[in-house]
Amino acid sequence: MKIALIGYGKMGKEIEQIAIGRGHAVILKIDVDNQKDLTVGNLSKADVAIEFTTPATAIQNYRICFEAGVPVISGTTGWLDQKPLIELECLKNDGCFFYASNFSLGVNLFFELNKILARMMKPFPQYDVSMTEIHHTQKLDAPSGTAITLAEGILHENDTKKSWTIETPKNKEELHIHPLRKDPFPGLHAVKYDSEVDYLEITHNAYNRKGFAQGAVIAAEFCLGKKGIFSMSDLLKF
Repeated sequence: MKIALIGYGKMGKEIEQIAIGRGHAVILKIDVDNQKDLTVGNLSKADVAIEFTTPATAIQNYRICFEAGVPVISGTTGWLDQKPLIELECLKNDGCFFYASNFSLGVNLFFELNKILARMMKPFPQYDVSMTEIHHTQKLDAPSGTAITLAEGILHENDTKKSWTIETPKNKEELHIHPLRKDPFPGLHAVKYDSEVDYLEITHNAYNRKGFAQGAVIAAEFCLGKKGIFSMSDLLKF
């Protein structure tokens, strides 16, 4: 498999190592110094594109990939207000788009556990749920995409909460997410149910970026020859 890496920071370099170790070739590497090389012509030589950049650049990157007819696997967060539009553009171009707020197998198991726990806690309003997420100081968006996915899972399963916020909650219907930025933290997410007598907490703590990178490469393998919109639920068959 020939891969175009869009974004060659710490995550991009980790993805490159995993990809080469799995027998793939990285034929194009795009970073801030060579963005002019992100063209339809260059992308068309690749089988897939893996995109880890910034919210400010991701949307245009997706569009170029769709134009080139290359499946795009993205882990960029902070742009999800435009996700329905991008998915529509992908389908109009008969393209392939795989998005995950987190590609780690452990995190995606955590997503499912989070939803089960939210469902179980619904009959017990004496427990108030809140969340904490900790990332390295280079992470630009807050809360993290992973935290938003966790929050949406809770809101879907437990209607005692109506929305999430990173500010001080105005009422009990707001789910508080507390984002912290300090080094070195690849990513920690905790969901806590607190009462007057005890609390219950589930936590996922990433030791490094390797799990995220491996998941992104496996997603790229999954997308070969496919058209449509995909997520980790499709890959892992949850």
